[in-house]
Amino acid sequence: MKFLLVRLGALGDIVHAIPVAVALRRAYPDARIDWLVSGKHRAVLDLVPVLTNRLVVNDRGDAGGGGMTLRVAVRELRRTKYDVAIDMQGLLKSAAIARLSGARRVIGFTAKYAREPFAARFYTDAYDPGGGGIYASSEKRHVVEINLGLLTLLGIAPALPSFGIDAPRSAAVAEIITRAGGAFALLNTGAAWPNKRWPPGRLAELARELQRRHNLRSIVLWGPDERALADQVVSESGDAAILAPLTSIADVAALATAASVMVSGDTGPTHIASAVGTPLVGIYGPTRPERNGPLGADDIAVSRASVCQCHHLRQCRLPRMCLLDIEVAEVLDAVQRRLAATERRRG
Repeated sequence: MKFLLVRLGALGDIVHAIPVAVALRRAYPDARIDWLVSGKHRAVLDLVPVLTNRLVVNDRGDAGGGGMTLRVAVRELRRTKYDVAIDMQGLLKSAAIARLSGARRVIGFTAKYAREPFAARFYTDAYDPGGGGIYASSEKRHVVEINLGLLTLLGIAPALPSFGIDAPRSAAVAEIITRAGGAFALLNTGAAWPNKRWPPGRLAELARELQRRHNLRSIVLWGPDERALADQVVSESGDAAILAPLTSIADVAALATAASVMVSGDTGPTHIASAVGTPLVGIYGPTRPERNGPLGADDIAVSRASVCQCHHLRQCRLPRMCLLDIEVAEVLDAVQRRLAATERRRG
């Protein structure tokens, strides 16, 4: 059997789709399982050994993005003669690529769950999760569970999600862990959406309290265009936090694997950490933790989603974003409860 998985981006959404590849490999140990991904996000799939090939496409026309043009990608896909293409993105673009691949079966979501409803017209088989819709407030299932439901159209029963991410530890990661003292908290400052970012000053205060109460120094993660935020956390924390080096996706996964706890908003590094089993405290507002939150049984989401008026909007449209109502004491209490849960399990 030859399978094509289509999920071009973004980082967190790709992570949430990885269990589909793992479940496919479990059901079809000898199958060819290829994944079509945007050049910007290929790196995370390099950590997923169950894949046969990672097919990189320059879907945004970015000269620096790398990968095949869409025209070349479609031509290459058709040569492979896939048995099944699974579109996990639900956009017109991703659905069209899946259909143009020439696969005998093209699987995706019904219009109610596709991000762009018209995409469903490109599928030979459409999966209906049977809820209120992709962004409905009544939908309480995690997006990982919904993604895995696509495989029921292939006769694969839903199972507990497995990610199978392999995160090697680089010399830079080993050095920063040593500087932190071995045991550390991981704080993530950034997010693509400004209204998902908890203020850096509060993260700095949290770092001070974690060092004072639990003897945990914090390592502060940062990504493109986030260095200033991370620098502010470090400078205001005293000696309680240190700056992570410029990290690759593999470095983020390795740091998360070693962390005692991670605190972050709803963003890609959070989902990587959840995938590798890091104890998590997530901070949520414009997205719902039921759908996008950490997956660990003991993980905690500090959320204002129930009162947020800007669900799934990149910018808050109110004078004061809801995350500003989350004080340090509330997050600190959540972190302490999460650390205690880890200790109970070890005991």
